[in-house]
Order: sequence, then structure tokens, then C-alpha cells
Amino acid sequence: MKKLLLAIALICPMMMVHAATAQQSKMTTCNKEATGKKGDERKAFMKTCLSAKPAVEEKEMTAQQSKMKTCNADAKGMKGDERKKFMSTCLKK
Repeated sequence: MKKLLLAIALICPMMMVHAATAQQSKMTTCNKEATGKKGDERKAFMKTCLSAKPAVEEKEMTAQQSKMKTCNADAKGMKGDERKKFMSTCLKK
């Protein structure tokens, strides 16, 4: 039990530092982008910039993922056994 508490005590500050660092980085970026803006315009910009979620990088799909996406689109409207049979055949191609 003592080891668990010690581990938690050591990990928590590290997590807080990471969160603070990410927020500081975001603040720095938003400040650079807000250059030249003043007053309410700057406030509005900073609010939206700081609350924005980081862009998610789109990874390239593998061949199997691409095939699955295509087969799913082609199977639109099918249900039950008909869909299962179609998907099985489509994915084996």
C-alpha cells in the first residue's frame, strides 16, 4: 500500500507539469497568432484559440481499412444475413 501511495505521489506532479507545459505552449502559439489584434477582437480570438482542440492528424489507412470502408459504403441499406454475406465476399476480394 505504501508503494502505491509513493508511486501516485511521484506520478501526479509529472502529469501536472505535462498539462501545464501543453497549456503554456498553446498560450504561446495563440499569442503569436493574435499579434496586431486589440481589445474585444483579441479577447474573442484568444478565447476561441485557447479552447480549440488540437488538430488530429489523419493517418493513412491500411489496405484492409480502405477495403472495409469501401465495402461498408457498398453494403449501405443491407441488413442481417444479407449484409454479413455481402461483407464476407467483399472483404475476401
